[in-house]
Amino acid sequence: MKQKELTQKAIELLKGLIETQSFSSEEENTAVLIEHWFTDFEIPFKRTQNNVWATNMHFDESKPTLLLNSHHDTVKPNKGYTKDPLKAIVEDGKLYGLGSNDAGGCLVSLLATFTYFYSKKNLNYNLVLVASAEEESSGPNGLNSMLSIIPKIDVAIVGEPTLMNLAVAEKGLVVFDAKVKGTPSHAAHPNTDNAIYNTMNVLKWFQEFKFEKKSPVLGDVKMTVTQINAGKQHNAVPSEVDLVIDVRVNDQYSNEDIAKILIEKSPCSSIEARSLRLNSSSIPINHPLVEAGIALGRETYGSPTLSDQATLSCLSIKLGPGDSTRSHTADEFICIAEIEEGIDLYIQLLEKIL
Repeated sequence: MKQKELTQKAIELLKGLIETQSFSSEEENTAVLIEHWFTDFEIPFKRTQNNVWATNMHFDESKPTLLLNSHHDTVKPNKGYTKDPLKAIVEDGKLYGLGSNDAGGCLVSLLATFTYFYSKKNLNYNLVLVASAEEESSGPNGLNSMLSIIPKIDVAIVGEPTLMNLAVAEKGLVVFDAKVKGTPSHAAHPNTDNAIYNTMNVLKWFQEFKFEKKSPVLGDVKMTVTQINAGKQHNAVPSEVDLVIDVRVNDQYSNEDIAKILIEKSPCSSIEARSLRLNSSSIPINHPLVEAGIALGRETYGSPTLSDQATLSCLSIKLGPGDSTRSHTADEFICIAEIEEGIDLYIQLLEKIL
């Protein structure tokens, strides 16, 4: 099928995805729409829970494998919407609707690209397309659950809105739960070990602490206290204060490194990582995939936001139509022209390496 026709069908699919509720872990119905895409193009596919995937026609186990991945789940709409978030509305060249930008435009563009190359012979890489679930919630039944099911992946393109520039590195994430303890007492009595007052110095430490290693692509590790909770009644000094700390990890540290540093150095009474699985990722600037993108005039950068890249152990780039700053905003949209450009650039990029 010609690229122009594929592009039009991809846009129509995106409209259908927008109008089909698919909050994270509730993607059953959008998975059906994606199944219909493969059926319409007579492409064999498999579905594992709400993940839909396929391989190219001439899959050859002796060749390396390239993963094309994006997700079809969404966050829930915020209260700032002035348009119906579950209605696909086209105005002034913009397609509005929940999930249009994050990451429906990327997903349908990758589906069109995969379909374009599906039956081609003598490719240098095998292709695997995974339309994944539970990306927004980092849930257990998303791309991470597929890695033991699909063929072994050597390199990946993860579709997220990047203005079709190449994110050659992405920060990882570790969330910590910490406690600052003190002596409980009646509020009317003296207490020199008030857990809430003790927390002030702890907060100052988190505010001022700097991790030594800076990444040339991702910059510094970013650590932020995002939640604080203590006390249940006005006349009782609590025994402890609970903190939540969000740490965005550059590619100079493993998540285990970050946990070890905070356990050893932080002034908290206790601190524990919720999970260490969402790692940073990067790809060499001289990788053929990156060089192909640069040759097409695309810029490279390091991404501060998390995606399904964090679940991959292989080399990967993040690349897709749309703008990350629109994600999770009211009246989310993607430009029709961005989808057209996205499909065109994806195809040009793969033609350089396939």
